[in-house]
Amino acid sequence: MDTEGLFTPDTAADAREWYEGVGPTAQEVVRETTRAMSFDAEEYDRRVTGEVIETARDALFASLLEVRVGTRAEYEDWLADTDRSVAEFGSEHVDNVVWHVPGFGDEAVAATYQDERQAAVSTLRRQAFGRIYREVV
Repeated sequence: MDTEGLFTPDTAADAREWYEGVGPTAQEVVRETTRAMSFDAEEYDRRVTGEVIETARDALFASLLEVRVGTRAEYEDWLADTDRSVAEFGSEHVDNVVWHVPGFGDEAVAATYQDERQAAVSTLRRQAFGRIYREVV
């Protein structure tokens, strides 16, 4: 088993702090992206709404979440030792699993995959944000 990502919040307060912390970065990413797309000031003001910045912040936060990556057997071993409720996405008939376990609460999320590790990691991070973090942050 290995891991990908930068952080797993230990508390809901840690999650909120990280979320707040990525706000300026998300805004800068949007600003630079629109500059590369040759938006002038008027188009920027018209098209870049608070919702656009929030979506960028959500995606950036999720992309930083640490995930565990392992075989089905490694995941099953972890699952046997936890009392968390786990939302699992994908097929149970594949060989690999990625999962995220926040340092707080009683939930975790998992996604299965056969060959497309990065696609599974991305899916898992979006699911973790939507199921665990959206209401916290």
